Amino acid sequence: MRLLGLHLPIAIPFLIALVVPFLFRIFRQIHTGWFVILVPLALFGHFLRFLPVDNAEPVQGSLAWIKALDIHFAARLDGLALLFALIITGMGILVVLYSIYYMDKETEALGNFYAYMMLFMGSMLGVVLSDNLIVLYTFWEITSVSSFLLIGYWHQRRKARYGAQKSMMITVFGGFAMLLGFIGLHAISGTFSISAMTATAGEMAGHPFFIPAMLLILLGAFTKSAQLPFHIWLPDAMEAPTPISAYLHSATMVKAGVFLVARLTPVFGARPEWAWIVMLVGLATLFWGSFSAVRQHDLKAMLAYSTVSQLGLIMAVLGAGAMALGPSAGAEGALMAVGAILAALFHLVNHSVFKGSLFMVVGILDHETGSRDLRRLSGLMGVMPVSFTIALVGALSMAGLPPLGGFLSKEMFFTGILDAARSTGWIWATLLPLAAWVASVFTFVYCMVLILRPFTGPYRPEVHDKRPREAPLGMLLAPAVLAVLAVGFFFFPNALVAGLVGPAVGAVLPGLVPAGEPFPVQIQAWHGLNTELFMTLGVIALGAVLYSQLPRWSAVYDWLPARISLNNFYDGSQVWGERLGRRVTRTYMTGYLAHYLSYIFLAVIGLVGGSLLLLNAFSLDASSNSPISIYELMLGLAVVAAAVAIIFSRSRLTSIISLSAVGLTVSLFYVVFRAPDLALTQLVVETISTGLFLLCFYFLPRMPKALPSVPVHAINALIAVGVGTTLTLIGLSAQGYQVFEPIASYFERSDELAGALNMVNALLVDFRGFDTMLESVVLFAAGIGVYALIKLRQAKAEGEGS
Repeated sequence: MRLLGLHLPIAIPFLIALVVPFLFRIFRQIHTGWFVILVPLALFGHFLRFLPVDNAEPVQGSLAWIKALDIHFAARLDGLALLFALIITGMGILVVLYSIYYMDKETEALGNFYAYMMLFMGSMLGVVLSDNLIVLYTFWEITSVSSFLLIGYWHQRRKARYGAQKSMMITVFGGFAMLLGFIGLHAISGTFSISAMTATAGEMAGHPFFIPAMLLILLGAFTKSAQLPFHIWLPDAMEAPTPISAYLHSATMVKAGVFLVARLTPVFGARPEWAWIVMLVGLATLFWGSFSAVRQHDLKAMLAYSTVSQLGLIMAVLGAGAMALGPSAGAEGALMAVGAILAALFHLVNHSVFKGSLFMVVGILDHETGSRDLRRLSGLMGVMPVSFTIALVGALSMAGLPPLGGFLSKEMFFTGILDAARSTGWIWATLLPLAAWVASVFTFVYCMVLILRPFTGPYRPEVHDKRPREAPLGMLLAPAVLAVLAVGFFFFPNALVAGLVGPAVGAVLPGLVPAGEPFPVQIQAWHGLNTELFMTLGVIALGAVLYSQLPRWSAVYDWLPARISLNNFYDGSQVWGERLGRRVTRTYMTGYLAHYLSYIFLAVIGLVGGSLLLLNAFSLDASSNSPISIYELMLGLAVVAAAVAIIFSRSRLTSIISLSAVGLTVSLFYVVFRAPDLALTQLVVETISTGLFLLCFYFLPRMPKALPSVPVHAINALIAVGVGTTLTLIGLSAQGYQVFEPIASYFERSDELAGALNMVNALLVDFRGFDTMLESVVLFAAGIGVYALIKLRQAKAEGEGS
């Protein structure tokens, strides 16, 4: 039953992804989104049943996967996982509903669109529900692949292909670093189970791998959550359709890094390095994202940088919470940690709500006016009043103004940073709040730009490709629901905390928020005339001045040299990487098969022979050998003679016949060893191989008459002797070692174990099942490649013909 509660919800979106293309083809008259929306609706209702979740007795289940490596498909639903699962499925409902009116069923490839979306939804659920680090990493990379497909959905656009590739390169690079960190954690703890690591976190901190593993995992989290300097992929990912931007880049994918930091805070949080890195990177990202957002003319680019900024805010306050987790924190420090983590997760919910609504409104503007360029949009409030109202609510919540949920979480953010600053020296006690406050001022400025530029000022319908009008009700419904939630979170924040956010904080701080007890922090809209309120008033005052004087000071952005940017560095690294790769490849890819074989043989000599020599592993034990009969000796000499004949052969026909003689003689060995089935198999293989060789070699040019030079001969001879000697020594040494239990018993019991009367069949199908399966995968992949090349050639020919 528990497996159905956790594993099945992860599997359902993947299964639906297989069905969606057929639904699109069969029911062309019905928008595919109406079928797909049932999936997040059902999953959201399913996860609601677990409210309120008890962290002391979380729902969990496990499926065996690779027992030998301690890799199990273990799923666990605690407060943090439930919070993210509801965001993923809840936002999924609204985004699919919005997409039904945004994506045209007549012109768009909706089968691919919704299949990719289901793939992404299932992988995100896998990330947040996994209790095994390797399983989490697997789903993590599936999110990278599915987001690559979604960002590049309009693949005919160059910018879409560029954005998809950029996001893939950066996030997969971070994912690989994260995997190394996970392996380091396994080396420390001996397990991949997250809950087991959390229980033994105190014993892990002193291990020499602890800090390297921590840094590698943070690298993965920062790349996924677009933290400075890895944020550059997010603005370019805005080439995706707006429903994708609203889903991936406001509520789900970019939150995966935040989830990882929160999930592993019980493991790493007590170390000051973790807290400082997370908080400083978060503050730097917060400032740079908000500062960069102000200069944007494209509304989606502005929202992308604002997302970078808001993610930095959440990261910063998560780090501030971790700063209070030190061994000497005491009761006051514990309360500070709870408040800061609560602020992070409460703002995470608020951000999903207001940013989702803003992305949808920007999509409406683009859909109804044909532009999202601020230089072309103005005066739309009169013709699009509902869109303006939704944008007003979303932007003011993002700016941190009452009476909206963003105001509460912004105040809590200031509290968390101030608490963290008080526990440091005077320099940091000044810099940390100042950085948070300045970044909030720029946040206020771009929020004003977002509201006032497109909706106020003179109405200019003549600059648009089509006459602007209000969006249909169906397209407005989803952002309107989010706007209502943004207001509701202000008036009823503690209801949200008690049922959802509070248990999530308890999962991040399992020792500080005991299960079953009242949550120790209450959110209040009015908390007196304190520092946080004065900081907010200062943000409004200075932000209003900066917005009104924006044309006068915006020249400051021109001071930044255009050539010195992270984007240019990324583009340059791609170009130089390609050039370097091409040059290096040309040095060894000569087009001669002899050279490629030499590389392989030299690697065998270096790695295998070197290991044998350095480890002093050679051993010769002939005590268990059977006596060699005269027949075996004669066959052995025949094999050697045929092999030597290949070397001195001057024609391909002679070489083929000699090679065939080697194989046929080996088959006679099987006859001598009383294995007629193997002998027959070998005979069939040799016969077919010889025929294919003769057929292929018939079309090859004649062998060159000129012989290679003496030095080339000498080098080839040395390589041949070296690899032959190495393999002979390995073969002889293998008799003297028995590292593992012999597998002969499996062969003897093949009938009992595999139900196979033929042992060879049992070997191929059962005992080497994975090997055979992967060989089939390789052949399948090669077949797809051949098919793609044929189609590409046909498309090119048709293009030239037209």
